[in-house]
Amino acid sequence: MRLSNAILRGVSGAYLLQSGLGKKDAPVEVYEHLQGMAATGIPQFKEWDAKAFGQFLWISEAAIGGLLLTPFVSKRLAGIALTAFSAGMLTMYFNNDEMTQEDGIRPSQEGTPLSKDAWLTAIGLALVLQSKK
Repeated sequence: MRLSNAILRGVSGAYLLQSGLGKKDAPVEVYEHLQGMAATGIPQFKEWDAKAFGQFLWISEAAIGGLLLTPFVSKRLAGIALTAFSAGMLTMYFNNDEMTQEDGIRPSQEGTPLSKDAWLTAIGLALVLQSKK
């Protein structure tokens, strides 16, 4: 594994693993809030039970973080998983007017935490493109 690849995978993997595990034992009210935000990007999440959504979210984040941190998982698979997850997160960012400034692209103060998914998408795409060599 190239050092540049290890850095991309290590930073994003550790971030997602920590984020997912941090949500593992969250109260249902936190899951309800996260579910409401997620439903702005993916409306089908409104139909889920809040606890089931929370479990899905933390397991997804932790699993993708684990994929990225596991060296024998291919760059392509890890990149596709990261790109899909972060693109889903960006749908919340772009479909929620409070997250962006008037131009619909630059983050507002409320959108700054979610705008970080742009760099996760970029890392995912870089991993996929590196695997084409």
